[in-house]
Amino acid sequence: MKVPSALLEYKVVGRCLPTPKCHTPPLHRMRIFAPNHVVAKYPFRHFVSQLKKMKKSSGDIVYCGQNFGISLRYDSRSSTHNMYREYRDLTTIMKVREIAASKCRWSAIKQFHHSKIKFPLPHRVLRRQHKSRFITKRLNTFTFLQTRNRNRMEVTHDKGHL
Repeated sequence: MKVPSALLEYKVVGRCLPTPKCHTPPLHRMRIFAPNHVVAKYPFRHFVSQLKKMKKSSGDIVYCGQNFGISLRYDSRSSTHNMYREYRDLTTIMKVREIAASKCRWSAIKQFHHSKIKFPLPHRVLRRQHKSRFITKRLNTFTFLQTRNRNRMEVTHDKGHL
C-alpha cells in the first residue's frame, strides 16, 4: 500500500436533508487537507455532526472537489476581456484589488502607464511600390535581420574600397 506524501486541499459542501420543518437547510462548507476526496469527506462529517448535530443518515454532501474556477473581466486599452482561470490544490488567492498607478511595482506593467505609448513593428513587410520586381534571393522581412545584413554589407563595401 502506497502512503500518500502530499496533502491536497478540498472544498467540501454539505447540508441536512430537507424536512417539513425546514424546506431549504443551510449549506455548510469546509476546507480540508486530505490525500484524496474519499478521506476528505470523513473529517467534514465528524465536525458537522459535532457542531450541527447532523448524522450521516440525515445529511448529504453536495460537493467535494479540489478545482477552483474563477471568472473575471478586465478592461484593456482596446476592449473588455472575459477570462476564466482554474486553480488546483494549494494555490490560494489571498487578495484581489485594484491599485493606483503610483503603487505599481513591476516595470513590465509600469511601461503601459504612459499616455503616448508606442509599440514596435517586429515583422515589417515592404509595400509593393518599394519592392524591386526581380531579386536573386528571397526577401527577408524581419527587421532585426535586415539591419544586421545591411551593417554587414556596409562593412564589406568599405573594406572593398580600401
